[in-house]
Amino acid sequence: EVQLVESGGGLVQAGGSLRLSCAASGFTFDDYAIGWFRQAPGKEREGVSCISRSDGFTWYADSAKGRFTISRDTAKNTVSLQMNSLNAEDTAVYYCNVKIRADYWGQGTQVTVSS
Repeated sequence: EVQLVESGGGLVQAGGSLRLSCAASGFTFDDYAIGWFRQAPGKEREGVSCISRSDGFTWYADSAKGRFTISRDTAKNTVSLQMNSLNAEDTAVYYCNVKIRADYWGQGTQVTVSS
């Protein structure tokens, strides 16, 4: 059974940092790209960043470039998202995602940035 479990969210002041983690199980971790998405209240879910399965290729939304860094640890089957210089617009529920014929999502972790 594919499982993704996010952690690391919380309340932080504007300008602060958080590190999110996504623990993956139930599939061959090294074979799939992993993505981070977020959904703010009243808005559609949007892609934030993703990392390829093997060569470390990364992609960032314009809103994340220069502030967020995605990484993966193949020994621990985890993908992390280091978020710096957070602002109120980053407030959202953050989800990790893997596409294995279908989309799989974690339960999400809430990030709240106070201004």
